[in-house]
Amino acid sequence: MKGGSLLGGGRSSSKVVAKLEVSSDSYRWAAATTGFQQAAVYQLASQKPVMAIGGFNGSDLYPSLEQFKQYVKGKQIHYYVVGEMGGHQMGGSDTATQISQWVSKHYTATTVDGVTVYDLTKQQAS
Repeated sequence: MKGGSLLGGGRSSSKVVAKLEVSSDSYRWAAATTGFQQAAVYQLASQKPVMAIGGFNGSDLYPSLEQFKQYVKGKQIHYYVVGEMGGHQMGGSDTATQISQWVSKHYTATTVDGVTVYDLTKQQAS
């Protein structure tokens, strides 16, 4: 079942929201996704912090790929949720694309209620 949307930024999946709520208290961010609108949908639904990669529309340069890697290495982000359009929203930055590509290369995707989610605590075996 899908929830409501915020400013046309997408809908939250109740199953993804449930994942974010479980064991997320030990992370700075329950998840990360591209753009404020997508992050806001999940943050409001789960009441857990969600990192908006690239700010409002995904075009800001924060965090850099290196900063994101450090957050993941430090176990500060639990999940990466692929946003609409494969994780890249219209106007997304190269940085957001680099982060999405790095995540997909090093972590295993699972589909939860039609949404692609990566568990950033479980790196793929080399």
